[in-house]
Amino acid sequence: MAPTNNGFLLLDAGLNLIASNGPALQILCFPSGADRIKQPKVFLADRVRTALIEHRNQGGPVFVREYKSGKRRYICRNFQVDCNGQYAVQPAFAVLLERTGASSHSALTDISEQFDLTQRERETVGFLLQGLTSKEIANRMGISPNTVKAFLRLVMVKMKVSTRSGIAGKIAASTRPNA
Repeated sequence: MAPTNNGFLLLDAGLNLIASNGPALQILCFPSGADRIKQPKVFLADRVRTALIEHRNQGGPVFVREYKSGKRRYICRNFQVDCNGQYAVQPAFAVLLERTGASSHSALTDISEQFDLTQRERETVGFLLQGLTSKEIANRMGISPNTVKAFLRLVMVKMKVSTRSGIAGKIAASTRPNA
């Protein structure tokens, strides 16, 4: 399986860190290098409380929907975890920081309208812009890789390009001023 650039955090009910992966530390410590963090576990627990939790909520913890690290944007997905007392430290939340092409979102909407892309074609192109392979896109969409390739061929015909990078190029060109 290919390495991921997505950050993953496992937290207990008190929002204390149980486990994390390397990209989570890189995302949350930017612009400092991860190697400069002396106590990663303490640092990450603090960053969860200060950067990933909505502070205006009076009830239980509510995670932000999006986290910005430098120029990159990450969708913050959180899941409640219940292990039914199987472990000494009970995980309560799993948090995934998934990189998104937020800057190209409006461009994708404009291109979709301009070239009359269907919802599934638009979804496929969105995953393509995230740098996913046909197989990864297929897994996310619950379809076969051949269906993904068919969607991409239809998009290429509609956009009058001949490659996957041509699709991304058209969208990138539309995000430039005076495109």
